[in-house]
Amino acid sequence: MAEEVVQREELSAALAARRELGPEYEDALVEAFVDKIERRLDERMRTAPRRHQPSGLAVPLGSLGIAIPLLGVAGGTAGIWGVVAVSIAIVVVNLAYASYALRR
Repeated sequence: MAEEVVQREELSAALAARRELGPEYEDALVEAFVDKIERRLDERMRTAPRRHQPSGLAVPLGSLGIAIPLLGVAGGTAGIWGVVAVSIAIVVVNLAYASYALRR
């Protein structure tokens, strides 16, 4: 089970303080309690282990690996225009992936 962000005792203490101080201090108590939660969540985010990010080389290397047989087939069947078409397709795929990767 995950560690609690705020202990139940802290919540109980905040509610008891609200009862003692009255409704005129409710906003300040709630604000202080929310700030405490936010600080602890921020601390957790800083200390949490980073998730593995996939390498940005997967698509470029994969497209180069696929390019070899595609260029061979295209050159053998369609000649130079087939090679040009495959090359353009590979460039477009790599540019689209690079654009997508930059936006993430």
